[in-house]
This record gives sequence, C-alpha cells and structure tokens, in this order.
Amino acid sequence: MNWEVVIGLETHVELATKTKIFCSCTTAFGGAPNTHCCPICTGMPGTLPVVNRMVVEFAARAGLALNCEITRKNRFDRKNYFYPDLPKAYQVSQLYLPIARNGRVPIQTEQGGEKVIRIHELHMEEDAGKLVHDPWADQTRCDYNRCGVPLIEIVTEPDFRTAEEVVAYLEQLRSTLEYLGVSDCKMQEGSLRCDVNLSVRPVGSETLGTRTEMKNLNSFKAIARAIAYESRRQIELLEEGKRVVQETRRWDENKDATFSMRSKENAQDYRYFPEPDIPPLELSEAYLEQLRARQPEMAQARRARYQRDYGLPASDAGILTGQKALVDFFEAVIALGAPPREAANWMLGELMRRLKEEGQEPKSMALTPGTLAKLIGMVSAGRINRNTAVKVFRAIFPDDGDPEEYVQAHGLEQVQDAGLVERTVEEVLSNQTAAVADFRAGNVKALGFLVGQVMRQLKGKADPQAVNRAVSERLKQPEN
Repeated sequence: MNWEVVIGLETHVELATKTKIFCSCTTAFGGAPNTHCCPICTGMPGTLPVVNRMVVEFAARAGLALNCEITRKNRFDRKNYFYPDLPKAYQVSQLYLPIARNGRVPIQTEQGGEKVIRIHELHMEEDAGKLVHDPWADQTRCDYNRCGVPLIEIVTEPDFRTAEEVVAYLEQLRSTLEYLGVSDCKMQEGSLRCDVNLSVRPVGSETLGTRTEMKNLNSFKAIARAIAYESRRQIELLEEGKRVVQETRRWDENKDATFSMRSKENAQDYRYFPEPDIPPLELSEAYLEQLRARQPEMAQARRARYQRDYGLPASDAGILTGQKALVDFFEAVIALGAPPREAANWMLGELMRRLKEEGQEPKSMALTPGTLAKLIGMVSAGRINRNTAVKVFRAIFPDDGDPEEYVQAHGLEQVQDAGLVERTVEEVLSNQTAAVADFRAGNVKALGFLVGQVMRQLKGKADPQAVNRAVSERLKQPEN
C-alpha cells in the first residue's frame, strides 16, 4: 500500500523584547539559574500581571506579515496543568480569541512550483521554565529564568506532505520574523522551536490518521530526521496491523529515534478559562494602520529590487535575501562605496565559503561590512590583486583583522613598477625557450604557463591582467 504523510506544525517563537510579557524581568539569554525572575513571573499570591505593550505590537506585526486576519478584540486565557517547570501551575495563553488567524505563507516546492501553507492561528503566551537533569547526582533542578518570556505560537493547518516542505516553510518563517525584527530566531538558544504533528494515511484517503506530536525540535536537521523516522515507524505499525497511539513523543538526537513521553492532551485536559487578571485587548484600525506603515521591506521586494537596480541574477538575489543578517551586511558594504556586483560576488563566494568551513551563521561572524568594503576598495585601486585579496580575506575573517595592516605587514602590496614587470617578462621568456616555441607553434596553453612563471618570479604581487598583456605583447614581437 502507498502511504501519504500529513504534517502540521506548532512553532514557538521567542519575541525580542527586553522584558517579559507580564513583568519587568529581563529576557536576556543565560544568566545564573533563578536570577531573572520575580514574584510576578513565578506566580506568587497577590501579584498582578501587566501586559507588555511591545509584545502585542510584535505579535500583531507578525500576524500582518503572515497575511493573517487580526482579531480586533482578543483576550488571554489560563491553560491549567501541573509540571515542575511551571511554578504557578498554569500558563497564560490565548485559546478562544487569539490575536491573529487565517494566514497564508507561500513556499517554493522541490519541483519549483509554489504551495500555500495555511496558518490556523497565531497567539501570544508566556514561556515556561527549564528543567536541568543531572544524571550524576540523580537530580532534576528547576531554572525559572525563562518563565514569562514572551512567545508567539504559530499553528498551521495540516498542509505539509514532506520534510522538505516543512523546512522550506520554517526557513520562510524565520526570514520573515528576522526582517520584522520581532525575534532573533536563534534555534540554538530556543528562540525558535517547533512541535511536529504527524500522521499517515493511504494515498487518496481524505480521512486523517492518528497523529503523534514531536516536541521542541530546535534545528532543521533534527526536524527532517525526526519526520523521516516517525513516518517510517507509523507506516510499519499500520502495515503490521497495529494501531498508532495518539501521544507526545520526544526526539533523541543520539539514537536517531522518537520515544513516547506521555499521552497526547486535548484542550479540555487543560481546563482553559478566561484569564481573570487581564482585561481583553482591543486593537483599533488606526493602530493597525500605524503598524502596517512601519512594516519593513521584506525579502521578496528586496530580491526584485536587487535584480532591477543592481543587475544581480535571481539566484544570487535569492541567497542574499534569504537571511536578514546577509541583507544587512550587503547593504552596509555597498553604502560604504563598494560596487553592488563586487560586494555580492565576495559575499556569495569567499564569505559563504568561510562561513561553511567555520560552521557559522552570518549573524555570529566577527567580520564587519567596513572590513570587506576596504578590501574591495584595495583591489579596485590596484593595490592588491584578486588572488592576494582572497588570501588576505581568509586571514582576517576569523577576528575582523585590518586588511590594510595585514597587507603591509606581509609585504603583499601589488607591484606597480611597470619596468620591473617588463624586465621579469624578458627574463622568463629568455629562460623558457621551449614554452615560447610551443606558443609560437600554436599551443595557446603555453601562454598561461609563461604568465604563471612571471607571477611566480614576482611572488604573486603583480596584476595578473597586466602580466598577461605584457607577455602577449612580447610574444607578438618578431624573434631576433
């Protein structure tokens, strides 16, 4: 039997506010355990929450960017459950009147077409704390620093059929949120994490199968591997005549498998009721218009502009605009005077190569736009050639070294003495008579060999094009 995989996502995004959703505690990542919390975010009796205005703004702006309908009058609800990382035994969330619903996110499929992923809802909520397991001491300790950190949860319809579609959607979602500036989307710090709801059914069936939920996946690689494993597991169960149990499962990165955590809860299990300490929020049309007017230029618009104004190929423009950090870097380099095509070539070539070698993300690299702009300027001015510039770039990339100082310290400045170039060409041609004879007999590859010998004599510090011209012109002269 042929099977179809059906996937829906619940993506939790930590908002980039300086303080928590209902109190003034910092949202800074890290810190000693239980030092970023107060009586409000730990739910002490007699405390009252106050909604962070910026959280509402960020959530509404995200909803607008994801083509959602914004709920004019929405409210918070209490989601009741007991777990050690939740000190007040309930989470403030939104069930009945979420801030945004019915959105649409277009993605590119593997076949090159477009598919629209429907957003069921986007709602605000507070994060829970963190449990730290110590196997040596056989203890589990609670760190409540993260309690009350503001989140938006973005829930899709079950529109995905492959892991590739899921990753394409998450990349598009991350790009959108980074452009808005509402989240840094650092998956390694938990700023963007994903729950995957997955079921399988016979191809052609309209009935959804029993789904499982895989919790808190925090890398695209882990998400793709978890989907592949869970799909196989469910298909094998059904083909053996067994049934799939609705449950929450965890992904074990080391064992490359999912394992049961608990039976899957439904909304009624949480005994939701309206949050009594927070009045409903009313968003006026004038307020929403202000937010629309402040939305930044998004990736699709920038791609079109880069192709139109800078003459970049669609593929190059697509890579540059894929991450906000790359866009910011590119625009800063050209603002400092670098030609756009040159800046794009350096970024898509040497910069991306070094990031891959170092295993770094663009947002975490030390290199600054001013350094790359200075290096490009040195090449344009003829002070160093392109090959030397590549060597300089590799040397200064890790710690944002000064290309000017590096070139001077290592004696790499390009030879400007035309007389020296001419004398070196004469010397090489005199010593390489066989190669000269080969060239004059019609072997054009001999020219490259001779140019290489001249560059070697000049220790790579001459302009390769000038050397090529000098050798070619000398070879055209009649033999003595």
